[in-house]
Amino acid sequence: MIKIEGVIAEILPDGRFRVRLENEHEIIAYTAGKMRKNRIRSIVGDRVHVEMTPYDLDKGRIVFREKTAPMPMNQRRFFRR
Repeated sequence: MIKIEGVIAEILPDGRFRVRLENEHEIIAYTAGKMRKNRIRSIVGDRVHVEMTPYDLDKGRIVFREKTAPMPMNQRRFFRR
């Protein structure tokens, strides 16, 4: 398996994402089972680690989402559930 880092560029239907890799190549990726099981959410702009097979370099699996800085309080108060 090839492991590479990237940034989520777009959210697609059926739990898939368009990820822009470090080398500016874009692939379609889905979340790994552990991430789905633990309900780890990913949004546009998140840095992720992607596993790819050397046989198909257009698809991959997101295995890790890097932690980001918490949202500032002035932006948090406008969030409503």
